[in-house]
Amino acid sequence: MEYDKKMIHRLKRVEGQVRAVLRMMDEGKDCRDVVTQISAARNALDRVAALVVSTNLEACIREDQAKGQDSEETIREAVNLLVKSR
Repeated sequence: MEYDKKMIHRLKRVEGQVRAVLRMMDEGKDCRDVVTQISAARNALDRVAALVVSTNLEACIREDQAKGQDSEETIREAVNLLVKSR
């Protein structure tokens, strides 16, 4: 699978969020603010995971259709990946 610039950009943004959390901790910021930023980074990672799975799912379904195969198992695997990632 190829990962597009949008996915990579999102991960770089998450990387920046994590660095900001580390900086906040070094500066002794309030725990509520730190946890809020950790939660934002985790949510951003979840969105990237969903984007990767959905993009891959679309490609896999097209491949299944081209082969005349049923896509039910492919969809089930994708759902399991998303559930597992949480």
